[in-house]
Parts: sequence; structure tokens; C-alpha cells
Amino acid sequence: MTLALRAAVTGSLLAAGAALVARAGLTLDIGLGRRLRTLGPMALEIAAPPEVVFDVIAAPYLGRTPRALRGKLEVIERGADLVLAAHFTPVAPGLTVTTVETVRFERPHRITFRLVKGPVPHVVERYELRPSELGTAFEYHGELGTDLWALGAFWGAVVAPSWVRTVASSLEGIRTEAERRAHRRS
Repeated sequence: MTLALRAAVTGSLLAAGAALVARAGLTLDIGLGRRLRTLGPMALEIAAPPEVVFDVIAAPYLGRTPRALRGKLEVIERGADLVLAAHFTPVAPGLTVTTVETVRFERPHRITFRLVKGPVPHVVERYELRPSELGTAFEYHGELGTDLWALGAFWGAVVAPSWVRTVASSLEGIRTEAERRAHRRS
């Protein structure tokens, strides 16, 4: 095999592997050289009581998933306060990342997410809701972990900004819907 052909095959295999990891078709969780980085924190003031904000977040998981979310969320297993859910996030044309996470609900002040399968081996996230003068003080905290020392740190630097953008977009949707419901109630 010529050097050029070997390089082309190696490059193709690396590209295919990166695509599998990005789509979460392949999760490498070997625990060697684990690097952790924080996600967030993000803080929002939401003009709705914590119970309303909590219900907005929990409803598609604990109840029927609305038709509008069916392309983004699939609840695989549903319990009273814990679900296993797949999230589908488009990150580039033709590339949708699938993550599978447990989501635990501690009504009305905390929701935690733990990655089971995704483009990185470790993500833990927490939503905290506290009463405030406006309605709800909302805080997001997360941690993303990758393996393989510098290579993992590089991959984490690729994944983390997209992860944070996705969370921020989701939080804006939560704020809008919670404030709409609170306004409708009053």
C-alpha cells in the first residue's frame, strides 16, 4: 500500500470515526485522561412562579410529548420522577447529534440531567429554580467530561460551545412559555 493510499484510508477512517462520535453513534468512555470543563453557569429571571417554570420543563418528559417536540425529544422510559430520554439536536446541515440522558425531577426546585450516551462520555447538568421578586431565579450549571488527555480536551472545546448554545436556546423557550402561562393565569 502506498503512503498516499495509506494516508487517504487513515484520513477516511478518522473522519468516519469523528462523524460517529459527533452523532453519538459511538461513545468512547474509557476513563483514561478524563478532562472536565464547566458548562455555564447561566442565570435567568423568569416572570413566572417556580411551579409554572418547573411544569413547563417537566411536561414533555412526564406527560405526553407535544407534536412540536417529537423531532427533538423521545421519551424512552418514563417513571414518576425519572425519565430516560433521547434528544435530537441538529448541529450542521445533515448532522444531528443524538444524546440519551436520564432526567430526574425534584419538584419544584431542581431538575438534573445525566448523559448516558452522546458525543462525549460525561455530562451532568442541573436546573435550579428559586422564588424571586420577579417570579423565578433560574440557574443552570453543568459539567462536560472527555477522555484521552489533550485529544479529549480538544474534542471538549469543539462540543462545549454547541452544547451551551443548545441549552441557552432551550432556556429562552422555557422562559417564553412559562411567562406566557403565568400571564394567562393572572
